Amino acid sequence: MSTEEFRKEQQFVTDLYRRLDDLRDQAERAVEGALREVGTGFQARLERDVLVAEQSGLLSALNAGENGLCFGRLEFSDGRDPHIGRIGIRADDADRTPLVLDWRAEVARPFYLATGHTPMGLRRRRHISSRGREVTALHDEILDLADAERTGHEAADADAVLLAALDAARTGRMHDIVRTIQAEQDRVIRSTHRGVLVVEGGPGTGKTAVALHRAAYLLYAHRELLAKRGVLIVGPGPAFLGYIGGVLPALGETGVLLATPGELFPGVRATGTDRPGAAAVKGRAAMAEVLARVVADRQCLPETLPADSGEEYDTVPEPALEIDHDDYGVLLLDRTIAHAARDHARATGLPHNRARPAFAFRVVDALTAQLVDRLGADPYGGPNLLGPDDVAQIGKEIAMSAAVHTAIDALWPCLTPERLVRDFLAGPTHLPAHEAALIRREDTGTPDWTPADVPLLDEAAELLGEDDGARRAAEERERARRVAYAQGVLDLSQGSDSYEFEDEENEFLAAHDIIDAERMAERYEEADHRSTAERAAADRTWAFGHVIVDEAQELSEMAWRLLMRRCPTRSMTLVGDPAQTAEEAGCGSWGRALDPYVGDRWELVRLDVNYRTPAEVMEVAAAVLRARDPAFEPPRSVRSTGVRPWARAAGADLAGAVAQAVERELRERDRPERARPERARPERGRLAVIAPHALHAGLAAVLPGVRADAEPDLTREVVLLGPRQAKGLEFDTVVVVEPGALRPSDLYVALTRATQSLGIVHTAGRLPAGLEGAPTGLLRRS
Repeated sequence: MSTEEFRKEQQFVTDLYRRLDDLRDQAERAVEGALREVGTGFQARLERDVLVAEQSGLLSALNAGENGLCFGRLEFSDGRDPHIGRIGIRADDADRTPLVLDWRAEVARPFYLATGHTPMGLRRRRHISSRGREVTALHDEILDLADAERTGHEAADADAVLLAALDAARTGRMHDIVRTIQAEQDRVIRSTHRGVLVVEGGPGTGKTAVALHRAAYLLYAHRELLAKRGVLIVGPGPAFLGYIGGVLPALGETGVLLATPGELFPGVRATGTDRPGAAAVKGRAAMAEVLARVVADRQCLPETLPADSGEEYDTVPEPALEIDHDDYGVLLLDRTIAHAARDHARATGLPHNRARPAFAFRVVDALTAQLVDRLGADPYGGPNLLGPDDVAQIGKEIAMSAAVHTAIDALWPCLTPERLVRDFLAGPTHLPAHEAALIRREDTGTPDWTPADVPLLDEAAELLGEDDGARRAAEERERARRVAYAQGVLDLSQGSDSYEFEDEENEFLAAHDIIDAERMAERYEEADHRSTAERAAADRTWAFGHVIVDEAQELSEMAWRLLMRRCPTRSMTLVGDPAQTAEEAGCGSWGRALDPYVGDRWELVRLDVNYRTPAEVMEVAAAVLRARDPAFEPPRSVRSTGVRPWARAAGADLAGAVAQAVERELRERDRPERARPERARPERGRLAVIAPHALHAGLAAVLPGVRADAEPDLTREVVLLGPRQAKGLEFDTVVVVEPGALRPSDLYVALTRATQSLGIVHTAGRLPAGLEGAPTGLLRRS
């Protein structure tokens, strides 16, 4: 081994961190200096906020480089030898010489793609391992076999770095794979961001890691576009989002919005649970038409009709609505007026709330005409005696009448999505009786929204729209005030020798910089200084530049409608595995999910190599799905631990048996013979108990530090999960409880979460198909 090579790399890394510290200090000083600025004018605040935002973003990126800043070096045949790292850093010289290249740069691609057969101009590829700021190992790969030079750091195992990363103990948080991206993963990460890309792969194939690194790459390659529109990443649940939350910040990207399907409607965080079958009913595409009919029901007072008559609710009570007007007596709003107003409003093509003014204006006009005919009728048969001013005054008084507004509200109410969906679920209509019974929910006034409700709320918001007339009028009045003020400043400037004038915010303006009052007013309108992710999270109509969906096979047809609204350009990366579909409403089939929106204009890429799950564990999991599909083929595992999964039949005390199994596994994994010396794992790692939710209370009582009713803390040594909570997660050791009570897809997920060892605890005689009578050698009977 060449100590000189090692010393040179350590010196380079030391100098690189020194430069990182300098850049970080500069950014911190810039932020601190901006925050000390005492200017109170709008321009001063704007400049301060922009500077703070820019420097804070830079500081976050620099902080992300603290761990594993430089992890590779490329030695090209032409003499170039750039270092590769998680962020790009330049020297403080006149030429701004690159010290380390960002892994996303095109010149870095040979680090992931070059082979001895296709060296891409390389003679050597070096992997640099480090702990903190200390270089711990060098691994060189010779790509030009004609090159006789050797460093002493040539790796006997070309996959040594990858296997070391896979064998590392889990921490409860996902780490980036920037050091170990494989060639097939790199091609997916760097593929074009236009259109829909589906990445399908079984457990352990790195689908999630690929999706997250793709997000980081797209933000790097298309910064100007995506920084404005943002990237949305949708994950299956809060535990999953917590698990992956540190990956993108570690890659220097903090402007991404992460959300679960239950968090995609601003102001609602869906934490409730649907009864069995309800989510499937709510998730069907037909619910869009059902909600449209529900909205139509609210556009005039219906007569009483049988619940399933199929008749359209489009009539108002006979003979008329009587409106008691204080000044003019009773006004009659009859069926003819109501229907004409309704037809006029619907003809606008606007959503319900935005069409409401058209309905109201037509009603007011009709009532005005009715009253004019009554008050101005010539007893001798001549023309109406009221003049235009009289008619206008009567119309104004009717438009301001509280009684008239009450009548309009009854016929065409202004609705919120929450109110509409809450009322619908309290008394579902336009559905078969058995489906209505499944989704019916008592109206408590403060509903416990479920994830399946969120697409219904979004659909309702589309159908209702927002009657923003009052808001726009207020904005116009405020703008007129600003323009008037600006005009006053300009008028003063014409008679003054001074070139500067102080505005109401104590901001000095240069008169010669102002063209007119309109432009001056625009210059001083308040700006929104929230991040892109913050603004997008609060705006239901936000159109993202790119959307990434993990576990996409679980989304219902209604959920797809919601997501497609969020991304009208259809620039999406969808990640999933149809074999792991667990939700009743899940589409499962990519064609079924995508055909209504993009037809066949989508690309499918399959990842077939399992990096996470040992071969011994994967064989057990595959047996479960082969029991119903003998042709099923799991992804190929690249590693083996030599530890066969075990199964144990419990007695009467199932929870006690699980507690004993957990205690034994914690002891066993610390035994020296369980760790391979060449890839020692000093950390203890994490253990997950995955069981049906009905058993959680009993298990939590015997497992130390575990609560059944809390969001799981994945950083704890032992965690208790349901199979669907475990989707996308990984643990060193997994103990699956009562597998016979789980659906095959849920059990498949649970079994494939282990990276080192797997155990099963079950009630005697309750092993499911595929595990009961498993071939000798597949499971150890314990």
